[in-house]
Amino acid sequence: MTLKSLTQRVHLWAGLFLGVQVLLWMLSGVVMSWFPIELVRGEVSAYSAPDIPLDAQTYASPGGIIAQADGATSIELRRFMGKPVYLARGENGATGIYDASSGERISPLNEATVRKIAKQDYVGEGNIVHAALMSYPPHEYRAERPVWRVDFDDKYHTRLYILPNTGEVRSRRNDIWRLYDFFWMLHIMDYGEREDFNNPLIMVASLTGFIFALSGVIIVFYRLGRGRYKNDLSLLTKKHPQKNRDADDKNIDSIS
Repeated sequence: MTLKSLTQRVHLWAGLFLGVQVLLWMLSGVVMSWFPIELVRGEVSAYSAPDIPLDAQTYASPGGIIAQADGATSIELRRFMGKPVYLARGENGATGIYDASSGERISPLNEATVRKIAKQDYVGEGNIVHAALMSYPPHEYRAERPVWRVDFDDKYHTRLYILPNTGEVRSRRNDIWRLYDFFWMLHIMDYGEREDFNNPLIMVASLTGFIFALSGVIIVFYRLGRGRYKNDLSLLTKKHPQKNRDADDKNIDSIS
């Protein structure tokens, strides 16, 4: 087999393999560009609370909070549900929240408090229909566990995921996000966690694309060497005058 024949075969098979994935890339790109990212992330129904400065008052001793918080290495004074609290953090993240005035532990949060947080965060037209503490949430949530999930009955079926130790709205999900996530999976070719841009499948696809382009360039040089494009160009230039003469003949016939 000559180098030319081998190059043509490689170009053909690389194109066949790559064609399906290119189609998926284009389709997923169209779908993902169709929806505003704020809608996908649920930010259009999220309340943006203004920063309220903390009052100058006497708070509980930070040292005492660290002493009673299991595994805490630092604390942060912040506002939660309209009152000042201490957020204790450890090596593995936040460990709990404490009333800054009394030092009493507030977390883990109960369902009633979680529902209040969800209502405060949500500005859409739906109402809460379900709230549950999940140790194994669905695949759409990929962060700390356990987590509270609060469902709303709006047209997008908004779902809020709230951490029981901090009251933080960790993720916002809806039906648009789920559709977007499916095509995002197809786009980056990560069919597991859907976060890895360097997975083996996309590496193979990108390498195949490079081989396809390189073999195509080599084929172009082979054709240039044989004068193929020159012959094609001359055929095109020869056809144009004939088309013009035929058009002129038709015009003369119509005038006569």
